[in-house]
Formats: sequence, structure tokens, C-alpha cells
Amino acid sequence: MTETYRFSNEYGDLTRLPLFSQTTNGVPHEVPSGLDATVASPPPATSDVDWALVSALRAQASEQLSQAVQSGRARLGKEAQQELGRSIVLDLIESAMAEAVDAGLGSWSPAKQQATAQAVFDSLFRLGRLQPLVDDDRIENIVIVGHDNVQLELIDGTLVPGPSVADSDQELIDFLVFLASRSEVNARSFSEAQPSLHMRLDGGSRLAAVAWVTTRPSVVIRRHRLMRVTLDDLVKRDMMTPVVASFLRAAVRARCSIVVAGAQGAGKTTLVRALCAEIDELEAIGTFETEYELHLHELGRHKVVIPWEARPGSGERGPDGRQSGEFTLDEALVDSFRFNLSRQIVGEVRGKEIWAMIKAMESGTGSISTTHAADAVAAVRKLVTCAMEAGPHVTQGLATSKLAATVDLIVQLSLETKVVPGGAQRARRVAEVISLAPGEKEPGYATTHVFRADATGVAVPDVLPDEYRRLTQHGFDLPAYLASQPLGART
Repeated sequence: MTETYRFSNEYGDLTRLPLFSQTTNGVPHEVPSGLDATVASPPPATSDVDWALVSALRAQASEQLSQAVQSGRARLGKEAQQELGRSIVLDLIESAMAEAVDAGLGSWSPAKQQATAQAVFDSLFRLGRLQPLVDDDRIENIVIVGHDNVQLELIDGTLVPGPSVADSDQELIDFLVFLASRSEVNARSFSEAQPSLHMRLDGGSRLAAVAWVTTRPSVVIRRHRLMRVTLDDLVKRDMMTPVVASFLRAAVRARCSIVVAGAQGAGKTTLVRALCAEIDELEAIGTFETEYELHLHELGRHKVVIPWEARPGSGERGPDGRQSGEFTLDEALVDSFRFNLSRQIVGEVRGKEIWAMIKAMESGTGSISTTHAADAVAAVRKLVTCAMEAGPHVTQGLATSKLAATVDLIVQLSLETKVVPGGAQRARRVAEVISLAPGEKEPGYATTHVFRADATGVAVPDVLPDEYRRLTQHGFDLPAYLASQPLGART
């Protein structure tokens, strides 16, 4: 839109509001690697916003926008629609302020002007009442159990309560249904027939939601604040020691196949990004995720990154158990064999896609993946179970032997929550690193703790298999490792 709107001095110049400044889409906002993560206070609630008024203005703006788009001869793209929406919101705000003055309610403060305009625009094009939380660089994760029960995890691990994100649970559900259906890149269904929702948001955050099968609608939004992260950055954040970082860096460069395991929210994706930062920029990489989280294809660190994203199907399942349009990680991995990739990076192994991953590792090395597990040895059992989901032809013995022959290292992350003054705080760290090798007896594989958690939960050197001494060629600090080994393990 090129038309300029002029407002009286009584209302102020709304074009100066942050709502109407240009924003950047694409790669999510990130915390610089050297940022001090100390947070002095929790994010403030938007107290200047009348949400009933916002809802009414949003309905008017939506109707006007729809009419304008339908009457236009050319199809407006997303940016053009937003620009048109900005002018509509400005006009509605001006009218609302004039009505307030005529009714004897007084003029709006600049803060109320700004907050209301931003809220209407966010409700129309973005995440509504969730948007201020997603935009706050102090917040890493948003956990919602009902519209008025919100927990925020800040970037230093502190947990604090957050503001309500809707006026009722039904309003929250209605918003999630709208959000799922409007996605231009990968629309999802969210209904009583499809009660779970997993999707990527504009800006790169990941949303998981569930309703109807739980007592209250629940939502988790994971924001990715550490994007261009390195192993040295994680050392500075006390996630690992310099010796662990030295070993993992050398393992990636030596093309060891690595599985990162841990609980939900333990930092697996962040560690995978840091490991991938050690891959040569000229290597061709494929990433495989249910929703894009790694964002290696947007960071510009590697010349060739081909990102695959799974796609849920729709409608009833056919005789083969598949929904129309469904595209699985298993299919993506098989598809990738024709793309001359140097490495395959799987965001999370949940099922039979590990079998395709094993095939990839048999023909190449250096793959990296993640999975949920309580400890490193349990991760092996979890992967065996996942591989057996590929069909009856994959027996436990076959799955075990294949995994033992293709996976080199398992890195286990721990997540500890402790009570601190004013709330709680989470600490993430590397707790174990084990090497995996074929074994002649039950259970069919042998594990060695290269690093084992000490009494404080920090991974410290334990036993180094002889074959990993070669990692000194790739920068492994062997003297520092040996100096920290327990006396009984030194040779």
C-alpha cells in the first residue's frame, strides 16, 4: 500500500509503532553465542490490551481484508496482504480511539495505542496473544496447560509463570485450529478426529499441541535460540568440558556415526547443530525431520544442505494403513540415496526410519541422529526396538548386529531441574559418551564408557578403546583425556 494515513496530534503518529516497522522472516531470532544468559525478571504481561476489543477489531479487519483480497484482480502474496492489513488496522485503531473520545472515555495513551495495534495485527497474521512471548528473546520454551496456566523457560534455564494466552480453553482451541489450517508451507489438521498437532511456526519455532483427549488443551512451543552454535559455545555454557568437546569434534571430523540421546528438552537438537558445525562446508548434507528444527539449510554454513520434512496425510487410512498425501521420514531417507549425500542427519529417530538410516550408514559414515532415552545403554535398546518396527523380517538379532556395526558413539544428555529462590532452574549437560561395537555374546553388542558421569553429573574420562586413539589425527586432546582418567583405567 502506498497511501499515507494522517492522524491528529491527539492520537499521535501510529506509523511509528513497532507494528509497522519491517521485520525479518526466515531464520529464527537467536541468542548470540557469547550472550550472558542471566535474566533479571520474567517477561511482563501486555496489561494495556483490552482483549475483547482486540477480538472485535480483528473480526472487522479480517472481513475488510477478505473483501479487499477477493475484489482485487491479482492474487496478493503474503507480504502484500500484510501491508494491506497494516493500513486496515491503522484505520480501525483511529476509529476506535475517536469513539472512545466521543464517549467521554478519554484519549488512549501511546502505550495503549501501540499494544492494541500490535495485538490486532498479531491476531490477524501471527500468533495472537502468544506472539509477545515468542518475540521475547529471554524465553526459550513456552509450556501451556490450559489458557491460564502458562510456564516459561528462560534462556538461563529459569522457570517462571507467564500470562494467560486466551480468555478460555475453547478460545485457545479455536486459535490452534485456525493456526493449523492457515499454514502456507505445511498445513495440518487439528480436530476431535485428529487431536494432536505438530507444526513449524513462521520464524522456525516448533509447536506441539493436544486437545480433546486431555482434560485441558496443552501446548509446548520450543524456540531455537542457539542456532549458529559450536562445541566451544557449549563448553562456555557448562554443557560439557573442553576434553569432551575435543573428543566429539574429532569424532565428527573422523566421520564417526553418532547418536545423541536424552530426555525431552535436554538440548539434543542444540548439540546436533554444534556437531554439524564441525562438518566440512563442502560436504553435501541431508536433514530429515518431522518439523524443521535444525535449520542447517538456512544458516549458510554448508554449501549443500537438502532438508526433508515429513508430511502428515489426511482422510481415512487405506488398506496399507497410510493416509492420502502422507510422506514419512522412512521414505525421505530412501529417497535421499539418489542425492549423492555425504552425511544424513536425522532430527529424531522414533520408529522404523532407523532401518533406512542403518542402510545409509552401511554405504557411508558420519551420520548423526537423536533419540529419547534415559541413559546411553538404554538408547541402544530403544534403537533396536525402532528398527524392528520395519517389519517381521527385522529380527532382534539382525537389528542388534546392524546397529552395533554401524553406530560408533552414543552421547547421553542429562536434564536436571532444581529449586532456586523465586522458582526453578534447569541444567543441561553431557553425562555419558559410550562407544558401541559388535559383541559375540548376549546382548549382541559391547559398550564402553569413554566418558562417565561423576558424582556431580559431569561427564569425565573413563576408558578409551584403542581404536579411538586415532582421533588425535583430527584434533583430539589425548594427553588431557589421559590426565583426567581414573588411575585404574590408565594404560
